[in-house]
Amino acid sequence: MRIRNFIIPVALAVAASACTSSEKKDKDGDTVINGDTLATPVAGEAASMCFVRTEGAKDQDTTSVELVVKDDKVTGQMYWHPFEKDSRKGDLSGTLKGDTVNAVWTFMQEGMKDTLALQFLMKGNTLLQKPLKLNTKTGREQTDNNAGYTVSYKPTVDLKKK
Repeated sequence: MRIRNFIIPVALAVAASACTSSEKKDKDGDTVINGDTLATPVAGEAASMCFVRTEGAKDQDTTSVELVVKDDKVTGQMYWHPFEKDSRKGDLSGTLKGDTVNAVWTFMQEGMKDTLALQFLMKGNTLLQKPLKLNTKTGREQTDNNAGYTVSYKPTVDLKKK
């Protein structure tokens, strides 16, 4: 069995499972089926949206994002798993203004806790992100505020109301 045939399904399964919330769901279990545009959360109710991005020479690098939107507050999780390298997994916390999400990602990598400011745009059924760049003065990654929203994520799991 070729390793690629094993790695990609496992990476996608990890991404999908990272987007499963442990919170209790509404008894109605309202959903929006993949392929629909993103649901606009009803005031006072939370909506969970899950996305995935694969990249690399053989699509073996995976990033998954879960956003939970309630009014203008955004929480969630983000998991970055590059092939055969150290991953980053952590919590997102931020605000929603129009279709733009400004969030701070608090994550663990190599046993160290770190943070990174991120900018997302919700457009149709796609989540877009401004790319990261290396700040040569600090040696740290940061969002490239001058760039467009060029990093694209696809929806992975039904959108749920909580």
